[in-house]
Amino acid sequence: MSRVAEVRGPDDPNIALWNGLQPRIADAAVALSEAVYQNTGLSFRVAEAARMRIAHISGCILCRNFRLASDLDNLMERAGAHSAANVGSSRGPVPDETFYVAIENWRESDLFSDRERLAIEYAERIAEAPRDLPLDDKFWQRLQAAFDDAEIVDLTYSITTWIATGRFTHVLGFDGSCDVTLSASRDVTAV
Repeated sequence: MSRVAEVRGPDDPNIALWNGLQPRIADAAVALSEAVYQNTGLSFRVAEAARMRIAHISGCILCRNFRLASDLDNLMERAGAHSAANVGSSRGPVPDETFYVAIENWRESDLFSDRERLAIEYAERIAEAPRDLPLDDKFWQRLQAAFDDAEIVDLTYSITTWIATGRFTHVLGFDGSCDVTLSASRDVTAV
């Protein structure tokens, strides 16, 4: 249930436009998301590990059901993005559903590489305890041993964008009303 008035699409009244009330701000948010999704050099598995951990923390239903490799094209098109989605094979293997399920209990799972584990931990720490993160030299040594500076910046932009959009969508109740066609029928609302 939306917590503010839902503005419906002019061409399709079944589509709730989360950006209808503040279109200039929303256009900037869409542009940031588009930049993150189009320009990332992160593999599917690293990106999805971090993104899904943010989805769990933020509680966003849409984010938890979304799969980058199969759903990004449709989402970008619906958001009015100006370029095609960055879902090429150069981003490595696409995670399977076992991967997504394991993220919530990532510390106990052996499905993740060191880079994927660090991406999940970094996402979690940015979302839950950002104030102390810059002071943790041991963490930064581990992160910098696994990722170069450009990858760390890429991962940071991605994570903070996912936090902002996921929390915006969930807090205002748009995640249950957002009509984005996902590639497979997934309902993880009970997760």
